[in-house]
Amino acid sequence: MTRVSLANAVTDVAARDPVLANLVALVGPIRHRPRNPDGHFGALARAIVFQQLAGPAAQAIHGRVEAAVGGDISPEALDATPDDELRAAGLSANKLASLRDLSAKVLDGTVDLDASRARSADEVIADLVTVRGIGRWTAEMYLMFELRRLDVWPVDDLGVRQGYGLAWGIDPPPHPKDLVELGEPFHPYRSVVARYCWEAVALFRGGTDPSLR
Repeated sequence: MTRVSLANAVTDVAARDPVLANLVALVGPIRHRPRNPDGHFGALARAIVFQQLAGPAAQAIHGRVEAAVGGDISPEALDATPDDELRAAGLSANKLASLRDLSAKVLDGTVDLDASRARSADEVIADLVTVRGIGRWTAEMYLMFELRRLDVWPVDDLGVRQGYGLAWGIDPPPHPKDLVELGEPFHPYRSVVARYCWEAVALFRGGTDPSLR
């Protein structure tokens, strides 16, 4: 299967719908976020650490976890680090249990992160949600930003729902089950649409109407 660049995917979806074309004109091009320097495992570990925490606090804890494991966050390094050292870094009991479960499943092959690039989105999600503390949304964000999949459609994400409602003039915003169908015309580049929905929320909060009047 031919890989399509993010820029070409943006051009494609903008050509399909005038609302998206307006959003692209207002926001400009989007770019891929940098991948996690600790690889796929590090990206998932970071997602667990950051859950339900404000950015600065989560970043501080993540930095202390990195120091506790000696630098790179890997399943081997986490497995070798005692609980008390990780708890002293600021991890809650639940997050520590989630990281332990992630490490164990990667080490025993239950979750094969090396194979995730070749697997379908549904297969990757099905594997990841077996890990304690990783739900569908976390798996979808991993697919979008770490694996850079272009056809992820996180219908349960409040920002995506709100942004779609603002841009397309739907009030109240569509429910997740309705958003499933609304995303179909944009296959196979629904990740692009999701990201512009988030941008629509940012535009609205900044005083710009993201809808096409």
